[in-house]
Amino acid sequence: MASRPNMMAPICLVGNSNGQLSVNQEALQILDQISQPVVVVAIVGMYRTGKSYLMNQLAGQNHGFPLGSTVQSETKGIWMWCVPHPLNTDHTLVLLDTEGLGDVEKGDPKNDSWIFALAVLLSSMFVYNSMGTINHQALEQLQYVTELTELIRAKSSPPPDGVDDSSEFVSFFPDFIWAVRDFTLELKLNDHSITEDEYLDNALKLIPGRSPKVQISNLPRECIRHFFPKRKCFVFDRPTTDKDLLAHIETVAKHQMDPKFLEQTKMFCSYIFTQARTKTLREGIPVTGKRLRTLVVTYVDTIKSGAVPCLENAVTALAELENSAAVQKAADHYTEQMAQRVSFPTDSLQELLDLHAACEREAIAIFMQNSFKDDNQMFQKNLVEIIQGEKDGFLKQNEEASVKYCQAKLDQLSVALQEGISAGMFSVPGGHKLYMETKKKIEEDYFQVPRKGVKANEVLQSFLQSQAPIEKSILQADKALTDQEKAMAEERARKEAAEKEQELMRQKLQEQQQQMEAQKRSLEENMLQLQEKLERDRENYIKEQNMMLQHKLKVQEDMLKDGFTKQAEALNNEISHLKNMISTTENNKASWFERILEPAVTTITSALCDRLVGGIVKGVGTLFKKKSLPLKKL
Repeated sequence: MASRPNMMAPICLVGNSNGQLSVNQEALQILDQISQPVVVVAIVGMYRTGKSYLMNQLAGQNHGFPLGSTVQSETKGIWMWCVPHPLNTDHTLVLLDTEGLGDVEKGDPKNDSWIFALAVLLSSMFVYNSMGTINHQALEQLQYVTELTELIRAKSSPPPDGVDDSSEFVSFFPDFIWAVRDFTLELKLNDHSITEDEYLDNALKLIPGRSPKVQISNLPRECIRHFFPKRKCFVFDRPTTDKDLLAHIETVAKHQMDPKFLEQTKMFCSYIFTQARTKTLREGIPVTGKRLRTLVVTYVDTIKSGAVPCLENAVTALAELENSAAVQKAADHYTEQMAQRVSFPTDSLQELLDLHAACEREAIAIFMQNSFKDDNQMFQKNLVEIIQGEKDGFLKQNEEASVKYCQAKLDQLSVALQEGISAGMFSVPGGHKLYMETKKKIEEDYFQVPRKGVKANEVLQSFLQSQAPIEKSILQADKALTDQEKAMAEERARKEAAEKEQELMRQKLQEQQQQMEAQKRSLEENMLQLQEKLERDRENYIKEQNMMLQHKLKVQEDMLKDGFTKQAEALNNEISHLKNMISTTENNKASWFERILEPAVTTITSALCDRLVGGIVKGVGTLFKKKSLPLKKL
């Protein structure tokens, strides 16, 4: 069962002291314990605008994130509160409250930009909080959105065909909410009532003109329209007109607040609970608390190094950790399930191989479910090698258990024989016949023993070989037999021994064939599950590209409708590039799979065959070694 958070209060996630960002290890430990997918809601805005109040309401509390009543910003850096999602019990809601932008006490305004960029990178729902109205000044204060192209990279290398890197932001940026506080205007446009979302869309319309001043004013509008395809607006009345109550809003009773504000807050929370998406990476890769932890560390470390956070690099670093953990989780499942299901010794090798196949199938499924971006299948190969090693261990245990069990049974069944030999019962005329009858009875009783395992014949053969010198001695000493009868008995004994050797050889070859069939099934299972995963990845990729294309077509359509032909034409290159990518992926399905599966077959086969060939050589070598022993004695 996935672990759930139990935080009674928020904690600092990213500290911001003396212009330096740092990660709080205690907060990372909390994230590391969350194996559930996370819905991450981050709020940013100018200081002293009531951001923390909204976040406390999302947590279902009046207290938590600090609320200040002075001109100083209370929150420093980024604070985190992980709470159970109120609607999705299999998700965790992660609330991120950021320090106020534009705090005059901060020496370096660059940190505002990094806090803003981190909030965008880490969240699946991004709330921008401002006061009054969405006017020119409000958009100017949102200058940080225009800096994202300099602070975030989608890919580690430049895109082809001159397409700007920021054109891919739409594929992984969060949904956008503009929360307008202390809103006093009527929601009307040209004397017609409009919705909050229409109010936002109208505010984001580009201003006609080509002057530098107009271009600067339009830049934040263009960035929001380009980077955030899903946008929502909420307006809030003033909580109360009493300034004394406003100064301590967290202690104000509900009946002392404006009912309209309370209803607006309720609608805001309800929207986020029902509409905020699971945090995902490119191509729909879900983010858990553990994965969010890695992203936080990677992004902050990159910023501290002076570089620009890159999603592709972050995903690569995350994949290394996650895929290693996926291998371990899958391997542990295989070992645990095999240990629970197998009962040594198994009746046959095939019985054990069938158990192995079932447990391996489950282990591969676990790996596929928890891994991503295993581009050259090296992690999958590692899992194959581990499972094969574990399987060899179970095979060895099975053989040892069979030997031990069979030896004990033969010791038990041959008590009378051993006592007769010691008592000289067979050292009399006719003793050889009595000895052979007693030995035959042992073999017959031995064959009736159930579940002797894979070493049943080999242990019996070893027992019979140990009796051969005794049998020969008894035969030669038996005065009731003529020399010719003794010679015939010796020939018969040699023939029976040779037949048993041949039978043992056939069994070994059959087992080697079963091993080869098991390896073939293992390869097929690995390839089948890999192909299914690749198909899902391909569908997610096409879905993501189509979403990007539809968004850019919509942006272009709106620009043309508003008369901004030049800006609309500037999107043609991006749109053409996306159409080509989608067409190539959809029309070249076979080659797309071959490009990945053919090297994968080679990789997985090498892991399987190296161990199999070694096992066959060892097994056959052991047989020939055993067959050569009598020759050495001669």
